[in-house]
Amino acid sequence: MMYSDKVMEHFQNPKNVGVIKDADGVGKVGNPVCGDLMTFYIKVEDNHLADIKFQTFGCGAAIAVSSMVSEMAMGKSLDEAMKITNMDVAEELGGLPKNKLHCSNLGADALHAAIKDYQNKESAGKTVEPEKKAGQAGKLTCPYCDGPMEGMEQFCQKCQLDLEKCPECGKYFKKDDTTCPHCGATKVRV
Repeated sequence: MMYSDKVMEHFQNPKNVGVIKDADGVGKVGNPVCGDLMTFYIKVEDNHLADIKFQTFGCGAAIAVSSMVSEMAMGKSLDEAMKITNMDVAEELGGLPKNKLHCSNLGADALHAAIKDYQNKESAGKTVEPEKKAGQAGKLTCPYCDGPMEGMEQFCQKCQLDLEKCPECGKYFKKDDTTCPHCGATKVRV
């Protein structure tokens, strides 16, 4: 199995490795067959990718793909980044062996998942945390129905929802949810 010089460079010296703690979007994908797992974190400014970090558990090709995807997407608009395909990634790396092409799918999919996560949060209006509304001085309202939550910050009387505070970002979300819709943090199961 021969890798191009570019694949080897991105494997040995990957770019943009790490975590963005207050990421605007997080995308995680994996392949149960090969065991590769990729997580992309993005920061968005003016509808462009201002920062991208990734964590990859997998083979050298998976690491090289993650690094290349992060480089290809950095600074692009969200629409441009959503158009990055697995073939674009493989081509940019100078090709990948057939049995490693699935890695390029994972890289593009993880990036797209992070962008979709950001877009979902934006379309939800980032109103999951109970907040004080104008004209209701000191009154907390439910992020799902605007019902009163006076003295009961973790329960909405109107829509009967139990809420809990995310330990990562501090915003409220539905107690049954396993992932915070704001920061992507997953509940720790004991």
